[in-house]
Amino acid sequence: QVQLVESGGGLVQAGGSLRLSCAASGRTVSTYSVGWFRQAPGKEREFVAGISKSRGTTNYADSVKGRFAISRDNAKNTVSLQMNSLKPEDTAIYYCAARPGNYYSLTTAEYNYWGQGTQVTVSS
Repeated sequence: QVQLVESGGGLVQAGGSLRLSCAASGRTVSTYSVGWFRQAPGKEREFVAGISKSRGTTNYADSVKGRFAISRDNAKNTVSLQMNSLKPEDTAIYYCAARPGNYYSLTTAEYNYWGQGTQVTVSS
């Protein structure tokens, strides 16, 4: 079983950058496919980015493509989300999640483990 802890959230002006980190403990993060999700007030949790276990294949929601980048550091046992050119509509609580399968999923129900979330607020 793996435990996940997110960090790196905060308040940033539109156009700014943040780097979120998802630290894993209990198991090595390389044995999981990992997804980043976000949930804004009054909205459902949505897929942001994912990285597969086997080949490190990545995928992004259309709304963040070209601005966000997901990466995995096996030595540090972390998965990061670099967020550039942030917009007010990126404001949400960001969660990382892990699943044992070879590929990430866009569906929250297919993830077994979740972090507690980190707040990202982008001011206009």
